[in-house]
This record gives sequence, structure tokens and C-alpha cells, in this order.
Amino acid sequence: MPGNLQNHHSSSRPRHKAVSNPNLTGLVFLIFIAISIFLICYNLYSSSSTSVFYSIPTTRTERSFVASLEHFLIHKSPKLSLSVKDDTVRGESEDLAMKLDELVFERENRLLNDDPVGFPVKVYVYEMPKKFTYDLLWLFHNTYKETLNLTSNGSPVHRLIEQHSIDYWLWADLIAPESERRLKSVVRVHQQHDADIFYVPFFTTISFFLLEKQQCKALYREALKWITDQPAWKRSEGRDHVFPIHHPWSFKTVRKYVKNAIWLLPDMDSTGNWYKPGQVSLEKDLILPYVPNVDLCNAKCLSESSSKRTTLLFFRGRLKRNAGGKVRAKLGAELSSVKDVSITEGTAGDEGKLAAQKGMRRSLFCLCPAGDTPSSARLFDAIVSGCIPVVVSDELELPFEGLLDYRKIAVIVSSDDATQPGWLVNHLRSLRPTHIKGLQKNLAQYSRHFLYSSPAQPLGPEDLTWRMISGKVVNMKLQTRRSQRLVKGSRSVCRCDCWKPNSTVSNPLTRVLS
Repeated sequence: MPGNLQNHHSSSRPRHKAVSNPNLTGLVFLIFIAISIFLICYNLYSSSSTSVFYSIPTTRTERSFVASLEHFLIHKSPKLSLSVKDDTVRGESEDLAMKLDELVFERENRLLNDDPVGFPVKVYVYEMPKKFTYDLLWLFHNTYKETLNLTSNGSPVHRLIEQHSIDYWLWADLIAPESERRLKSVVRVHQQHDADIFYVPFFTTISFFLLEKQQCKALYREALKWITDQPAWKRSEGRDHVFPIHHPWSFKTVRKYVKNAIWLLPDMDSTGNWYKPGQVSLEKDLILPYVPNVDLCNAKCLSESSSKRTTLLFFRGRLKRNAGGKVRAKLGAELSSVKDVSITEGTAGDEGKLAAQKGMRRSLFCLCPAGDTPSSARLFDAIVSGCIPVVVSDELELPFEGLLDYRKIAVIVSSDDATQPGWLVNHLRSLRPTHIKGLQKNLAQYSRHFLYSSPAQPLGPEDLTWRMISGKVVNMKLQTRRSQRLVKGSRSVCRCDCWKPNSTVSNPLTRVLS
């Protein structure tokens, strides 16, 4: 039965004949070949993955020091070690240092003549009561012809005020209609929250010299209260405020209350005779040039006076001075009888101005020694007269020195050298004609940096003032914000005593390095 049943089922199932399909066979063959090739490539990559990593530098971000260092040493270092053309000097060379100095001077001159980099300084000008501003200007205007009003040393008061009138020139430019202004380094804003700097238009020099002593002190106190009551002052404690305090006697009774502000000064006077230690610093404050007493010797004047400069060295002024100015008497005694040298006593009146102007335009060099303070207007008189300044003032700080290189227009010597018998004249006569011509050429270009004017001119002293202040803005904001967040009494305010005396003596490290 079972056998019959089996036969029954097998006999009833349909029988199929085997058929060969060439298309299917080809497809199977291709799949087999592809799989084989993939397996072969995979095995090759697996066996040599390390060498592939190092032979093809990866571009992925590497945060592991060890991995990055290994990649750098193997792949980047050999290329960086190849010879690169640079001007690094191996060893010492004074000549190359001088050449580099000349190249830097040329580059900075080009940059100085370009438009100011970045944004202009935004200045808010306080609208102070007229008794601090216009009334004082009218007081000067109505009395400037008086000639009997003299200082204790015999200088005409109104002429002295003119020398220190930087407060007027800056203010007049800031408040002028925008259509009349030519400076790109500064812009006036009318909202305090837009300001980088706050300008205080108080005429401290006029009030000092033209008001009675007690009246002046009372006005100083009123001005102090007016300013320190302002919200902007309270916010920064005055760090972003600019005070024109250009005469060393002006605002003296209340200075200690505004010591955080930016002071516009004639010099630092690090001797302590005029400013208390810590009151002034190059970090915080700014040196501005005096207003010249003499007229500009322009290009035509320089050309015509070139052959007339027969005097080697010229000085006209007071020979008896205090503090560092005592060097004047020594220089006068040493030089008064030397051939081709003119040393005369004189004052700053109208006759004195004409005599000084005439003498400077007939001289090759002009002696500029220290006075009661390290600086004097004589330096700037010499510059605008085309007379090469011979600076003998060891404590002198100079205007805009972050922008200007005074070595290119002046001969700067120490007091010790200058007062040695015969040294100064011999030194001046030993200078090469090419060097002197170079100083004269630079003088002609530099004179515009010391000429205040209305309207204020690009590259004039008003322009350079704001360019210099722009460099202080970031640090000023740092000090303001730091003072706002420090816990009082936790630690002293960080500051830099940059009032350390300047000096023309030799490098104090020379002995250590030799």
C-alpha cells in the first residue's frame, strides 16, 4: 500500500525539464567578481591603514597635543624649516639698527599722513555756565592790550596766556559747525551715552592770571563742584574727562580732586615743583606744545633765509631760572664769548618777539635749555623758524612723541655734556652737512604739527591731540570698569607711576650688559 501510494503521488506530479538561463548566470558571475574585489581592497586597506594616515595629512580638527605635535613634527616642520627670506640678524650691528630706525621713521611718516585709522574719538563737550567760558574769553579780549600786567618774572601776562591757549583752540574746533570742521580724528556728540571722552571747557589759565587771587580760587571751587556733580563724572570718577591745565600754576588749588582725569599739560615736571608725585603720568595725561610766540617761516622764508643763517648757535631769553633751569646760567657763562654764538638776555614782549624771530631766522641752531619747568615755548619757536633746536633739558617730555620722532629734527644732549668747556660748540661743528640738511628738511615738514589754527587743520596740534587720546580710550575704559566692580578696600587700584623722570644720560643697563 505504501509503495502504491508513493507511486501514485509521484505519478500524479507534473514533470519539468531543466532549462539553462544565460542572463542569470552572467549576473551571478558579476556579483561574485564585485564581492571578490571588495574583499581584496578591504584586506589591503586594513593591513596598511597606519601608513595611509601618515602619508596623506588629515584636515580634521585635532585637539590632542600629542597627536597634533606628532603631525606637526612629521609633516609641517620639514617644510617650515626650509630657507625663508627674512631680515633677522644673527649677531650685533649698530649700522643695521640705524638703517632700521630710518626705515621705521619713513614708514611712520607715511602712516601719519594717512587718514586716522579706525573710528574717530567721540567727544561730549559740556555746556558750562558762561562764567567758566565766554566771560573769561571776553575778559582776556578786553584787556589784552594792557602791557603793565606782568608776572613775577617780568613776562607779559597776556603773552603768557597766549602761549598756553590750547584750551581755546581745542574748544573752538569742537563747537564749530560740522560743515566747517576738517578733522577726521574727532567728532562731537550731543548725547552723553554716545561719548568716549568728556571735554571740560574751563579756561584755567585766563582765570589764574586775570582774576584776583581769592576770586580765582572761588571760581575754581565752583567749577570743581559743577563738574563733579555731573552723572558722567560720578560714573567714571573723572577717568574719561579731559581737563586743559596747560599752565603749571593753573587749577593748582583743586587739582587733587581731579587727578583721575586726563590732563593736557606742557610737560610732566617730574621734579615735583609743580605737580605732586602721582598726579601726572604719561599713561594718563598728554603733553601739548606751547603756542609759538614767533611767526611761521614758510617755504619761501626758509629758501630766502638759507644763505643768511650765519650764526652757529642762538639764544635770547632769561638766563636766571630755578630748578632745572639753572643750566641756563652755566650755558650762558660758557658760550657768551664764543665766536659765531649769540647769547643775549631778553623778555617776551613785542620787541623781544621781533628780536627772537630775527635771530632764529639767521641761525643754524637754536639753544633750547630747561626753564623753571623742563619745557619752554622756545623749542616750538625754533621749530617754526627753521632753526634746528639744541635741547638741553634732561627731564623734558615732548608732545605727541608716540607720533613724532624728535631725533629727526633736533640735537638732544645731556646737561652734563653741554656744560663741559667747549663741548657743545665742537659737537655742533662736527655734525656732517648731510645730517644738518636732513634735520632742516624734516623741520620744514614738522612745523605744521605745532601750529594751532581755526579751523583746525589735519596734522595740526589739535588733530594730533585727539589721535593721541584715541590711544588712551581703551585703557581708560578698563580702569573705569575695573573701579566699578572692585570691592572697596579689597585691593589697591592698579596704576603705573609713569611720572618717573626722563633722562638723556646713558643707558643704566650698560654696565650690566658689558
